[in-house]
Amino acid sequence: MARPLPGPIPETYARDISRVLIESEAIQQRIREMGAQIAYDYGDLRPLFVGVLKGVLFFMADLLRAVHIPLEVDFMAISSYSPETREHGVVRITKDLETPLQGRHVIFVEDMIDTGLTLNYLLRLLQTRNPASLHVAVLFDKPSRRLVDIKPRYLGFRLPDLFVVGYGLDYREQYRNLPFVGVLKPEAL
Repeated sequence: MARPLPGPIPETYARDISRVLIESEAIQQRIREMGAQIAYDYGDLRPLFVGVLKGVLFFMADLLRAVHIPLEVDFMAISSYSPETREHGVVRITKDLETPLQGRHVIFVEDMIDTGLTLNYLLRLLQTRNPASLHVAVLFDKPSRRLVDIKPRYLGFRLPDLFVVGYGLDYREQYRNLPFVGVLKPEAL
């Protein structure tokens, strides 16, 4: 018999999840470890954390609370032009950063790296703004799908090539609020 899914979650979501891949407690523990490492590495440099809305929201909030040094935060929002251009990593910026990057130590926070195309595009764009340093913190990584060689400095979990949702990861804007990462049943796609 299958184990019930943890926590109070919408019944429709529960029907769509085949299994829990990463428990909430494991996610929170790994984020605390990442936060401690970032605080150690950046000390008094007052890093600027940059995230792309919407998926990074959950991870970014928890990560910022786990970094116990002075820091700043800014967000971008992007939109893919079309499915064809998305495959090439071309995006349209719908909200740009308000904070200048010149001479700043920037940590680009990402919920998941899949092909790496969009992230590569954004990192190249941000590099043109002359930050003192630019590194990536990612919670979930699917290296089996990578088309561009990106090595994050801070990594939470490597994921198998499964369709996963929860903890910010969505399917058609749903499931982001699950406190764990679960595998979506094929019939839910």
